[in-house]
Amino acid sequence: MMPKTSFPALALIGMLAGCVGSGGGRTLVEGVGAEDMLKLRAGPGLGFRVVLGLPDGTPLERQDCVTEVGQLWCRVSLADAPRVSGYVSADYLVGGAGPSR
Repeated sequence: MMPKTSFPALALIGMLAGCVGSGGGRTLVEGVGAEDMLKLRAGPGLGFRVVLGLPDGTPLERQDCVTEVGQLWCRVSLADAPRVSGYVSADYLVGGAGPSR
């Protein structure tokens, strides 16, 4: 029989394995809107500085994802400029790496 304290730890490990352990790949920015841009941030969360804005259709390479305050953030780099990297909300990624829309 497992101690009661083990279940939350196992649940957390399972959740992180689904987010962090998933492999990277090519993805696109989608759903931002014509008048807006997705903010590429220096870290995984709204409190990090904005590196630059990404319009819909921007091709990215995704490395890994983490959950911060209930939000999934993915570390990405620009497909055409791999040295430019940061974190974006996974809600705006499609094409094999983000949520299906």
